[in-house]
Amino acid sequence: MKIGIVGCAGRMGRMLGITALETAGADLSGGTEKPGNPAIGEDLGTLVGSQHLGISVGDDPRDLFAAMDGVIDFTTPSATIAHAHLAKKNGTALVVGTTGLSDADMAVLAEAGKSTAVVHAGNMSLGVNLLMGLVELVAGALGPDYDIEVLEMHHKHKIDAPSGTALMLGKAAAVGRNINHEAAAVMCREGEMGVRPESAIGYATLRGGDVIGEHSVIFAGAGERIELSHKATDRALFAKGAVHATLWTDGRAPGLYTMRNVLGLD
Repeated sequence: MKIGIVGCAGRMGRMLGITALETAGADLSGGTEKPGNPAIGEDLGTLVGSQHLGISVGDDPRDLFAAMDGVIDFTTPSATIAHAHLAKKNGTALVVGTTGLSDADMAVLAEAGKSTAVVHAGNMSLGVNLLMGLVELVAGALGPDYDIEVLEMHHKHKIDAPSGTALMLGKAAAVGRNINHEAAAVMCREGEMGVRPESAIGYATLRGGDVIGEHSVIFAGAGERIELSHKATDRALFAKGAVHATLWTDGRAPGLYTMRNVLGLD
């Protein structure tokens, strides 16, 4: 399967490239960067730290989407939306790991999913997606006597907060508790907040160092706490999941899918 990567010179882009090269059934066939990036014109294989491929890094995603079977996108919301339009136009499968997407952005992905297979996940690790299922189960089993708090920590360069994974976990808890997430979510606390609302799902964000990703969902009741946690120690975890998802789209009917679909958990 011919796989292309947008943002191929970034830290995650390079990891995706080397993972595609090492994965059976995947053919790293193209990559792009924003105009002006010094990586443009470099050999894609050399850029990601492997053998010379004879493929130059480009600056026009239109050419990439026209030539690939699938494209992986871990960029920014505005770039991802532009790429979704290209995926729809060309019928190219799109795997999106971009976080910080709004409801309007997700609607654009859903529209692209009418024409091609689109996979979106705030986190592509097997462990996190299993954790989501556990959070939903525990939230429903314990009921409102247990307060729900989501704690996450990432490296100091991460630009969005809370993380996409934290929001996924909070939304899973809301589904389990059968409440509206948007109404229940408390994104920050400062000053005199008053008594904690019974149905609240609180979020706490930590940033620092080179932490790849740590997430905990805390169920705090009278006399006990249940904590469900996941810690990522290798960024390759996400790249492997994304490449696996891209291969999964081969021959797949159009639609907007999640990693739970890819992993057979839904």
